[in-house]
Amino acid sequence: MKNHPDNVLPRRHTRALMVVTAALALAGCALPDKPTRPALFDFGPGTLTPQPTNRMAPLPALALAEIDANGLLDSTAVLYRLGYDDPHQLRPYALARWSMSPGQLIRQRLRETLGQRRAILNADEGASQTRRDGSIPYVLRIELEEFSQHFQSPTQSAGVVRLRATLVDSTPAGEQLLGQRTVLVQRPAPSADAPGGVRALAAATDAAVEEISQWLQQTQPASTTPARPATPR
Repeated sequence: MKNHPDNVLPRRHTRALMVVTAALALAGCALPDKPTRPALFDFGPGTLTPQPTNRMAPLPALALAEIDANGLLDSTAVLYRLGYDDPHQLRPYALARWSMSPGQLIRQRLRETLGQRRAILNADEGASQTRRDGSIPYVLRIELEEFSQHFQSPTQSAGVVRLRATLVDSTPAGEQLLGQRTVLVQRPAPSADAPGGVRALAAATDAAVEEISQWLQQTQPASTTPARPATPR
């Protein structure tokens, strides 16, 4: 007596052959790669060694507003322009991103540099707090107008940073303009790719921050000349 009908074994053999064939087919096909995550960049760790003691008199406290940026400049994209093709088009690198927006990175650098000789407050703190001498800090506003890697040719590029710095005095009648300056800095990129552009933009930012620092020292009165006294309440 047969345990199985005559047609069952061939079917099972056929099913097994199909499974083996499918397995061999899968083994011969390369599995899709995992999605590549964009590399994250910033301006580096900053100063890692203690700064020498500055014997110069400290400068007046300063309130630093959030940096104003629009469009792609307010994103984390690492941007470039092809000057030899279409310089009016901002293009993002597909696999490169800033760890935070350029405005936030620049503001971080400003706080680090300017804070070496003065107290740096947020704009809302400057409006609500008074210094020990009873004066209200001036407010520094920054507009980010350009922050990209500009290619002059397929192999040569530079990091371009353009900022508009405005120093104002917040008075009961409104903001009073104390000074305004446009800062434009370019630094060559060591390589014609995203890492090269990041290094160039970091170097250009450091130079722009230093220029703003020097301008503030010329525009803002020294600590011996107090800022506007706080309005009595």
